[in-house]
Amino acid sequence: MDALLVSYGVEWLNLLVRWLHLITGIAWIGASFYFVWLDNSIRPPKPGSDLAKRGVSGELWAVHGGGFYNPQKYLVAPAELPEELHWFKWEAYATWLTGFAMLFIVYYFNASAMMINKDVADLNTWQAIGVGLGTLVVGWTVYDVLCRSPLGKREGLLGIVMYLFIVAAAYVLTHLLSGRAAYIHVGAMIGTMMVGNVLMVIIPGQRKLVEAMRVGKSPDPIYGKKAKQRSVHNNYFTLPVLFIMISNHYGMTYNHPYSWLVLAAIIAAGALIRHFFNLRHAGRVSLGYPIAGVALLMAVAIAIAPRPIQPVAPVTPVAKADSAAGTTAAATAAAPAADIAHIQEIISQRCASCHSAQPTQPGFATAPAGMILQTSDQIRQHADKIYQQAVQLKAMPLANMTHITDEERALIGTWYAAGAK
Repeated sequence: MDALLVSYGVEWLNLLVRWLHLITGIAWIGASFYFVWLDNSIRPPKPGSDLAKRGVSGELWAVHGGGFYNPQKYLVAPAELPEELHWFKWEAYATWLTGFAMLFIVYYFNASAMMINKDVADLNTWQAIGVGLGTLVVGWTVYDVLCRSPLGKREGLLGIVMYLFIVAAAYVLTHLLSGRAAYIHVGAMIGTMMVGNVLMVIIPGQRKLVEAMRVGKSPDPIYGKKAKQRSVHNNYFTLPVLFIMISNHYGMTYNHPYSWLVLAAIIAAGALIRHFFNLRHAGRVSLGYPIAGVALLMAVAIAIAPRPIQPVAPVTPVAKADSAAGTTAAATAAAPAADIAHIQEIISQRCASCHSAQPTQPGFATAPAGMILQTSDQIRQHADKIYQQAVQLKAMPLANMTHITDEERALIGTWYAAGAK
């Protein structure tokens, strides 16, 4: 009972922290999208105008919510520091903190089920957690060093190198952790780069600009340029991270034998689509980017499409001598018939520890996705999902922690092909 209450409490904690993560993430991403759009959409004032004399590099008129707005951007800083200055930082910090909490609640507290797949790598709990945490540290360190190196002055080349680094990280992680955990840690690594940009570069640079104005000095524009660079990077990171946040619902991606390559293609598609919008906001429409992005996604969908499973044909029992008893016993040379009774036996042994009214698998207080598979009627009701997840994608059971065999998967396929009766 105590274990059940703990699991129930953890599930509520999961729900509330996930909700908060979504809220803060929307606030951060919304601000990021808005300011990149604003930066690309402002137009320079007329030479010799009052705005130009005041150091305004661009302005924009907009209407929203029944009001007119006139944001202005200064080339470096205004002549005088305003009394009230809003800082955009807590949205980023809160998003990362809640995301990090989610890693612990969902993955690290239940690493044996959520992170470890013995068919991929024979890791223990602490090794798997160490790989996850190490990914965040190594990812930020490599990225920050590259940005501060001479390579950081060549944006195009830096982008290619960072993309290859992220793909390499995905390859390594998918060969150490379960597919689902590998994906989420690639996302967490990119998210750490994003919040690191805010914490270590953007906000410190802005503080230096403000401090220089407070003491009557001219701010050094280099800080603004560095902050702008990292802000643009965050903008391109956003769509890949958003995909990874929802990827745990789609085993067809993270459970594919070449899941790292699938992720690489989807990340590239996200960056191409984001680039189209950035150019469009600046007044340049280039349809080649979204077309390439969509084509890439379609190619991935076709490449990872599940193939039909060959049914297992029942074989007539073969006589076998029992030397000990001196009698003859019937032994089955292949899988038994695919009837509902036998399918229910497999589901009960391999799936019901999680998918039951009262799960016995540690870390689960309720059945995942509300799918209960304890009776033959319930199994028939969810036959499509069982076939997709257990047979086609082999995404379930999680990390195959109940050791379902390929023969049992094929038998479920036979039953499904026969009408799931």
